[in-house]
Parts: sequence; C-alpha cells; structure tokens
Amino acid sequence: MSLTEIQLVEYDPLWPTVFEHERIRLSKALGSVALTIEHVGSTSVPGLVAKPIIDILLLVADSADETAYVPKLEAINYVMKVREPDWHQHRMLKGPGQKVNLHVFSDRCPEIDRMLLFRDWLRRNSEDRRLYEQTKRQLAKQKWDTVQDYADAKSSVVEEILKRARSNSD
Repeated sequence: MSLTEIQLVEYDPLWPTVFEHERIRLSKALGSVALTIEHVGSTSVPGLVAKPIIDILLLVADSADETAYVPKLEAINYVMKVREPDWHQHRMLKGPGQKVNLHVFSDRCPEIDRMLLFRDWLRRNSEDRRLYEQTKRQLAKQKWDTVQDYADAKSSVVEEILKRARSNSD
C-alpha cells in the first residue's frame, strides 16, 4: 500500500461560493428530505488552511434509510464511498469532480452539534484557529497510510479546542 500525502492549501475565498452552488443543487435534488445542509470542515473557516475539498453536512431523518436520499444524490452525480453504521449511521458520498465530501447524518445525531460547534468556534477564536492550523501543518509533513489516519492524529487537539468551545458556550 502506498502512503498518502496530505495536501494543504491556503484558504480560498471561493470555497463558500462552491459550497453555496452545491447547497442549491442538493436542495433541489432532495427537497424536504434535506433537513439541514451546512458547510463544515476547514474550508468553512475563513483564513484556515485546508485540504481543497469542501465538506458538507447533510442532515436527513434517518441516514440508515438510504432509499430516501441516495438515489436522488446519485442522480446529480454523487457516489457512495463510506458506510459507517457503527459510527452514528454516518454515510459519506463524493460529489462531482471529487472535490466535495458529503457527510450524511440522522436528525438529532450528537456529531452534528460537535461539528458545528467546532466550526463556529474556529471562526470566532483566532488563537485556537492558529493552534489547529499549526497542528495540521505539522501533521501534513508526514506520510499516512490513509487520510483517516491523518484526521485521527488531530483528535487530541480537536478535543482540546472543543473543550474550550463548550466551556465558552455555556
């Protein structure tokens, strides 16, 4: 197996526009099936370096009920890539051009609040944004078996930042 290099790029002010374009496509394709569509991940935080892939959070009533949404997504060229029934019934589809990761979760899933809290905190807190960026840059210098291994290596810093975010949101 070849090792994976993590490519980080400087923040691109076009990322919100790319997200908005996809949000509209997803809304039209899914209609009321889409309970929430949010831009998440590093590309959603102005000024933060990121892998040049737009992460989108899609909230549906039941992510395990793929018949309710996957055919509609496939019709607009999304492809199922990940099924994680043991982790919040998470599904991940790749969008057109492979520059979009669509993360699907069920209504009331705790991971949704976690993702949005992390995004919103990094948008407001320059010190934690810098800490996260330094961590990402340091880890990106290494080669990884998978991109998930890189993501997992950031976990302790993410949890440290989330702890501060939670204590400041009370």
